[in-house]
Amino acid sequence: METVEPVETHGENPVRMWIRPFPPVEPDSEGAVLAVDHLSADPGERMVGVLLGRGHEAGGEGVFLLLPTDLTARYRRTGDRLSVTLLAARSVLAADLAGRTDGLRDHLDTLPADALDPDRVALLHREAVTGFVPAASPGGDGRQPVLLVDHTGGTPGPGDLTALFEEGGASVAVVAAEFPDDGVPG
Repeated sequence: METVEPVETHGENPVRMWIRPFPPVEPDSEGAVLAVDHLSADPGERMVGVLLGRGHEAGGEGVFLLLPTDLTARYRRTGDRLSVTLLAARSVLAADLAGRTDGLRDHLDTLPADALDPDRVALLHREAVTGFVPAASPGGDGRQPVLLVDHTGGTPGPGDLTALFEEGGASVAVVAAEFPDDGVPG
């Protein structure tokens, strides 16, 4: 397994993205794994948690598949850095946040618009120094999906993520991903 050096980005905790196999889902294949905390101080990360409620169980108990119309991931490579940005349609978020009383809806207008699709917003951005290149999907229209480990509180390490999932303290969401051509802003 490759050693990945996290990169500080926008004040986020850098130890929240790993390139590794996730045995309950992909036992033999490395992939991008992001931890998503429902109690995060970051409103974008908490909004990802809200969207995870849209998941459809797939691949086993506690593993959910999100439709690309609900949440997508975008890979970008800059030199030796690989970044993952989670994106969602502003209209989908507005609908899911409409009845909430926790003030999370107030943050929707502060999220940056996606450079490639102004109807989407960027919820979360993580980077790591790595040589990992996500594999193309079988149809060639996307890239290897991103796995989100959905948990509540704390800062789990990569080994803790699998244990949290196996003990029922976390679920995993599979998010469709794209890798735009070089030179495209995003």
